[in-house]
Amino acid sequence: MAEQNIEAKLKNLLKQEKVQLWSPPYTDDDDQPGQMHMQELAQRYAPVLHLSVTELGGALESIRVQAVKRGKRNKMFRETSVATLELLLPRDSRKNLKGRSFLQTRLDVPLQQLVQRIREEFDLQHIKLILNGRTLCADQRLDEQGVKNHSKVMVLKVSDSEQMNKEEQEKKEQNESLQRTQKGFQILSERDGSEDPESVPYLEIADQKGNPLKIPHHEKKALILAMGLHERGRALMKKQQYDSALCHLLQADEQFSKCGSALLASVDNFSVLQLDIVWCYRALEALGCLEDGRGRLQRAEDGFLRCYGEQQQRLLRIQGNSGREDVLFLRLYLLQSLLSYIEGNDAQARLQLSKVESLYARLCPDSEKMAQLMALGFTEREARLGLRACHGELQEAALYISNRQQERQEVKQRERKKRKRRMDAISTLTELGYSRRDAARALHLADGNVDRAYNILLDSSQPESSNNNLEEGVGLENIDQRDSSEAALRLTAGDVQAATQLLLDNQGVLSPELLSQPLSSLSSPSSEEPSTSSTTPEESELVNEVLEDIPRHEEEYLDVTLEEEGQLIATLKAYLNPGPVHTI
Repeated sequence: MAEQNIEAKLKNLLKQEKVQLWSPPYTDDDDQPGQMHMQELAQRYAPVLHLSVTELGGALESIRVQAVKRGKRNKMFRETSVATLELLLPRDSRKNLKGRSFLQTRLDVPLQQLVQRIREEFDLQHIKLILNGRTLCADQRLDEQGVKNHSKVMVLKVSDSEQMNKEEQEKKEQNESLQRTQKGFQILSERDGSEDPESVPYLEIADQKGNPLKIPHHEKKALILAMGLHERGRALMKKQQYDSALCHLLQADEQFSKCGSALLASVDNFSVLQLDIVWCYRALEALGCLEDGRGRLQRAEDGFLRCYGEQQQRLLRIQGNSGREDVLFLRLYLLQSLLSYIEGNDAQARLQLSKVESLYARLCPDSEKMAQLMALGFTEREARLGLRACHGELQEAALYISNRQQERQEVKQRERKKRKRRMDAISTLTELGYSRRDAARALHLADGNVDRAYNILLDSSQPESSNNNLEEGVGLENIDQRDSSEAALRLTAGDVQAATQLLLDNQGVLSPELLSQPLSSLSSPSSEEPSTSSTTPEESELVNEVLEDIPRHEEEYLDVTLEEEGQLIATLKAYLNPGPVHTI
């Protein structure tokens, strides 16, 4: 990391003085260094950067060689259309390599061809390629996905093992992991709560107080999928499986992009995701992702300011305190300090690090106070979050935790009462002869109002009029002819689902032959009670898998022990202190 710091400082000096190391007198016609002029530069810059002439001369020569090679690669691309890509390889693959890794390829070839070459040349079996925070698609050409000459491509290893049979098993499991996660949350995102939540779980987006938020259906689907992938990524981060975690987080980022900007501005989830992605970059030592990381940190900071307020006024108004969320700012400032150091901006790195140390001292809970709170029966998480929320005040923290427990119990009670009212209403409608599924769906469309639900079941102009594609097809709101709607309901004896499907199958127009069919040939309301669940065992298994990744405590993402942060703070302080240059 220190080498990147010195190189960045030197490049800034060279740029300021408009020194072109790849040109005479610093580079001869045979691409060799102009020794006298390079030595003069080293002697001039050494005192500025507080380095020895020998050390700085070596860094200058490294930059010169890179510049000469880059010029040759540009010429090759102009003449032959063969581009040079810089590969950001996994850490264990870099151990036996000196310097950076490059690969030449045409850009009009499928990505799979590049993947195969990387596998062969670097002995990597199962990988994904990332460009500017996006996962590249194997079946598309490089140029179609924004890959250019000199692009930096991150190589993520998704499985590895010395034993072939174990490797193949890991490949199967890890390749399926992301797909299963996506599928599980896709199923949950399609569910709207119209069925019995006891047998068919569904997810609801709520505010900080647990109150459900009204969100357009298409945005809710994207948001649930994004948040689900994010939680899965965070679970993998806790296990320090950063390669797999980053794959999930980048997929979550794509889903968040489908949500409206107004929605993203009102929640902190998107900003937290940006922090987590850059934290994975740090853990994977992917220093080449600097530009993408800087942009993500800026988006995170902007998002926190919009969501919490300039001085966290909005957060204080909603929650009464802001101490818990300060851990997010600590990690933000810490990563900003790290990137500033790598960019050679030591002054900015020190400024950010001073803010980090101030927050760190305040957010590291007193072990004695933690023990006292836990002796009162509070969990370690509750004690830590309570002390942070109350800035270390023991009595206030105990009261705060008790109030939070009570608020959570009140939310659970409201949910239980809501569920009971709903089940009672479904029973009322089924007593009128409708199936439990139709009753549940109508009740959902009527926002829990039994009379409205009954009218929906009866009135041919109302069924599914407020539905946003609850099934796979188009709702009845797209059928213009009232007569057709009434006829469909009559033919199905009021079965909403069957009537909808009948209209869809006939493009909204019922033929005379169909209208002449007897009622007995079509479905009708039944006094029997078929299961409200339309899920298959496979879907239930997928849903149960992904539900395990959803934290039971809504503030788990704020419960950071700060151990990793403390280690990085110590590392940065060592680099930024005057003295010999540290290397890693």
